[in-house]
Amino acid sequence: VVLLNAGMSRELGLDWEGLTETELAEVLSGRRLPPGADPIAQAYAGHQFGGFSLLGDGRAILLGEQVTPTGQRYDLQWKGSGPTPYSRRGDGRAALGPMLREYLISEAMHALRVPTTRSLAVLTTGDLVFREGPLPGALLIRVAASHLRVGTFQLLLAQQDNDTLRQLADYTIARHDPDLVDHEAKHLEFLRRVISRQARLIAQWQQLGFVHGVMNTDNMALSGETIDYGPCAFLDRYDPATVFSSIDHGGRYAYGNQPSIGLWNLSRFAETLLPLLDPVQERAIELATDALKQYAPQFEQALLTGFRRKMGLQTEHPDDPQLVQGLLDAMQESRADLTNTFAGLADPDNWDPDWGQHPPLQGWQTRWIARLEREGSNRQKAQDRLRQANPQIIPRNERVEEALQAAVSTGDLGPVERLLAALADPYTPSALHAPYRNSSPSGSCYRTFCGT
Repeated sequence: VVLLNAGMSRELGLDWEGLTETELAEVLSGRRLPPGADPIAQAYAGHQFGGFSLLGDGRAILLGEQVTPTGQRYDLQWKGSGPTPYSRRGDGRAALGPMLREYLISEAMHALRVPTTRSLAVLTTGDLVFREGPLPGALLIRVAASHLRVGTFQLLLAQQDNDTLRQLADYTIARHDPDLVDHEAKHLEFLRRVISRQARLIAQWQQLGFVHGVMNTDNMALSGETIDYGPCAFLDRYDPATVFSSIDHGGRYAYGNQPSIGLWNLSRFAETLLPLLDPVQERAIELATDALKQYAPQFEQALLTGFRRKMGLQTEHPDDPQLVQGLLDAMQESRADLTNTFAGLADPDNWDPDWGQHPPLQGWQTRWIARLEREGSNRQKAQDRLRQANPQIIPRNERVEEALQAAVSTGDLGPVERLLAALADPYTPSALHAPYRNSSPSGSCYRTFCGT
């Protein structure tokens, strides 16, 4: 057992007290299954970079569900568990680096208050997996509200199995939106809920500079959680064209494209529900289209609300969209760091020594201070609000890689553990943050790979 999430264990109601280290490893690895467990690999389909494919869990096994002491239901999934019927000639295994990476990033996203799958544990297997060379094998236990995806529904649409599609939709509604079970238009309302969840989620990504990297339809969870941390990364310098994934040659999933890709994916989901929305196809299309039209205004509202909060504003003003866009434009022109720029609003002496070198940022700052004064506030009065809304640190790409390299090459988990400790409370100023505050020297030249 390399990492064990004690907080997640408590939340799930899992008590490891009394187990030896060997017994704990056997339970967490799935070698000792709970009574009645019947692990499965899930089938699904999906548009990958725009092309449709039949897919499935190629190296993951769903052990089952855990109901927490508060009554919340979670999936427990083993990643790197070995070959499945959907492995497509792959070995079904996972390497230690990518599994540690998902643990780090998913737990950081949780601390950043973004809906996300969680990580319960990482274990080494004792085996080698062969990628660019031999690497230590590992397992990750992923915790999710469910693993139901847009691609899950796309599979049944492709199979033209409307009866099973209805069963799946009704099950998903009962699991994620139980208040809709008896609604007379439950499938339409369910579509609207999924649209709203994704609009809010992607707005949060944009505020933090999170670049998912592989927004295929099979990686859009109907729960509204961020799922699949393979080629993801965070912006340092603000640039909407930023792409980190080594396989995204056309920039389809660039940071600035994420909102429109969200709508594209939701349109594919709406297509799967057409048989359930209305027996007359033209009417079903009209209902779905009207629902999809709500995505853009909901996303824009969530984004504006979030940026108001990040600017310490408590009231609304018609000029606020221009104020937000003005800062984004100034950051891009000045090649400013997204996270540090916002953190510097609360602590200018500590965070933005270069503001004077960037006239666009200086000009924007004057407008922002005037906006605070318009609502009877100022920078000092807004300081606590600003600190609560703007993280001091994020998982800096190269700091993450340095920690993973130490774990994989020398077995030293210290850098991973220190980074996890710093990321656990990103909003409260702490000495733990100091090594992770600065931008990566390579900036947008950083590249990620689909290791998870």
